[in-house]
Amino acid sequence: MHLKKMIAFVALLLSAGTVLSQEHPAIWFAKPGLKWDAEGLPIGNGRIGAMLMGGVANDTLQFNEQSLWSGDNNWDGAYETGDHGFGSYRNFGALVVSFDGNKNGSGYRRSLDLIDGIYTASFIIDKAQYTREAFASHPHQVMVFRYTAKNGNLSGRITLNSAQGAVAKAAGNSLQFAGIMPNQLQYAAKIVLQQEGGKVVARDSQLIFTGCKTLTLYLDAGTNYKPDYTAGWRGADPRLLMEKQLTAAVGISYEQLRAAHIKDFEALAKTARIDVGATPAVLRALPTDLRLQKYAAGGTDPDLEETVFQYGRYLLISSSRPGGLPANLQGLWNNSNTPAWACDYHNNINIQMNYWAAENTNLSVCHIPLIDYIVAQSEPCRIATRKAFGAATRGWTARTSQSIFGGNGWEWNIPASAWYAHHVFEHWAFTGDREYLKKTAYPVLKEICNFWEDRLKQLPDGSLVVPNGWSPEHGPREDGVMHDQQLVWDLFQNYLDAAKALGTDPAYQSKVADMQRRLAPNKIGKWGQLQEWQEDRDDPDDQHRHTSHLFAVYPGRQISLTQTPELAKAAIISLRSRSGNYGKNSDKPFTVASTIGDSRRSWTWPWRCALWARLGEGEKAGIMLRGLLTYNMLPNLLATHPPLQLDGNFGISGAIPEMLLQSHAGEISLLPAIPERWKPSGSFNGLCARGGFTVNCNWKDGRVTSYHIYSKQPQKVWVRVNGERKEIASERL
Repeated sequence: MHLKKMIAFVALLLSAGTVLSQEHPAIWFAKPGLKWDAEGLPIGNGRIGAMLMGGVANDTLQFNEQSLWSGDNNWDGAYETGDHGFGSYRNFGALVVSFDGNKNGSGYRRSLDLIDGIYTASFIIDKAQYTREAFASHPHQVMVFRYTAKNGNLSGRITLNSAQGAVAKAAGNSLQFAGIMPNQLQYAAKIVLQQEGGKVVARDSQLIFTGCKTLTLYLDAGTNYKPDYTAGWRGADPRLLMEKQLTAAVGISYEQLRAAHIKDFEALAKTARIDVGATPAVLRALPTDLRLQKYAAGGTDPDLEETVFQYGRYLLISSSRPGGLPANLQGLWNNSNTPAWACDYHNNINIQMNYWAAENTNLSVCHIPLIDYIVAQSEPCRIATRKAFGAATRGWTARTSQSIFGGNGWEWNIPASAWYAHHVFEHWAFTGDREYLKKTAYPVLKEICNFWEDRLKQLPDGSLVVPNGWSPEHGPREDGVMHDQQLVWDLFQNYLDAAKALGTDPAYQSKVADMQRRLAPNKIGKWGQLQEWQEDRDDPDDQHRHTSHLFAVYPGRQISLTQTPELAKAAIISLRSRSGNYGKNSDKPFTVASTIGDSRRSWTWPWRCALWARLGEGEKAGIMLRGLLTYNMLPNLLATHPPLQLDGNFGISGAIPEMLLQSHAGEISLLPAIPERWKPSGSFNGLCARGGFTVNCNWKDGRVTSYHIYSKQPQKVWVRVNGERKEIASERL
């Protein structure tokens, strides 16, 4: 849109009072969507989802179901994609709706509401108002697409295309296809159409509609995947459940279906919010892609930053619900049969980052799929571990890449299970769910401790090191890599806290505590840096994208400003070095432009944002947020590695709260690291702290003006606020 037209358009929106509400942040465009990754808008119910594209003449609704995977079962070996071996996550298909008549519409707008999960598009043709609406219902397990013509009508055709070679068949008011993958995974998809006015005719593989006032399409898709190794990862024919779900959805009114979806989605989306400043109305009225351009050019737009925070939460709600698989490298959305990195589960940072926002932004229930996945994959991982490390090996670990069929691919990431255990423990730390701790978390933690009890190597001085480790994707394999040492320390601490809470296994507690004390410690090197290896060979000019040796700062808790200040200082020096040649205590300004080269990846910015926040450097944390939006974010606010990879979206929604609230160091710290641009005034509600606390806070001029800390039962808690540490009693939630 030309500048003059855009200014006029903005003025029209302002005069009509249609500036986006910050209670319902949205992503919107004033033009059709053609590019899947950059302009598509995603919906999902945790199991099925779609990327919505199109314009006046047609809609292309590319869809996925999270268990459509190629590849053989329980595969262990080199990394690959394709029909055999490791396999990959696959494109399910596309629903295409094509319209007859005038193709030129005015006032075009399409948007995605991040709070109620409703997609809308609207435009005018010859004084007729056309509206399109879509959502993915978790309560009813279907996706719904509704087309409405006011003072007009709808005519055209609908096709349903399989991306795996199945042929769709039309019958009555439905389209469907079914097939079997080379790995014997069954799949099926079906749409049912209802209309008001006009008529619908099934013709070959299409539904032809003529003169309709409304069209409502219900779509379901599924496979016979079952997350059970003992069942061969296979369950019932997906068509049975699909028919049941579609019948139930079609059997109630559209208004009832929509209301149930909104109630469910808002119950999660509204649990947390942040307010870090006010964006002028004239800027808020711009489409999201133009706002992003202005921000990347150096503009200020706090509401856009808030939208990015909520977007990561939206994506997690949409791609990770109990009973389903966890979010993968692209969350739930994939339009390829050969996606980058197989669109799999990478456990050397990526899948973990997907879940950083689960606990601290009040989406604990969305964490469950990852924990269920860890439990489901344990047995094939035990088999692969014994194959690699000896038949007598207890416990398990994993290779870097994992599939949904127990497949382990690419390099061994030997401390992977310890990092998984971190998430298993964090769910307990935030929720205080004792039954979960006893039945799920504790057995996982203890078994992984067994692996490391057998695996650790004792040096002549009595210290323990992880043998043959690797600081992921950086440096050689050798003993005592700090990344590995820190992860094992974290595992042992998490086990000890869990065992103490349950009052169990005192003898094994003593054994684990002894091993933890003997772990070779973190070291400070010759230029003041936190060493990445046992040998002091870190290069101050090294700008490698990974910051693996800073796990102990975040998401771990071994290093903190209050408890280990010297190590924290060394971590700052290391992080400055990785961020653009600051390792030699350079005095040059720290800017988003100085974070160059290898560090510009969608997942590096959130990790470094959280690291700087943990280290009390709010301004630098804010620069990392700006870096993500400047260099690695597409016009629709999806993160790109490149290519598209959503751990940047998920990760930044977990990192931003670390700037506002921390609870890893034995206290709740309010506003530990906010940038200058957020200081004038702001608030947050519903952020969570370890110990089962929910926190609300308001501030002005960088100082807390009021706060409330809630828990299910009132309890004492230490709080650091405006530089003062004090003990208070929480309020009843």
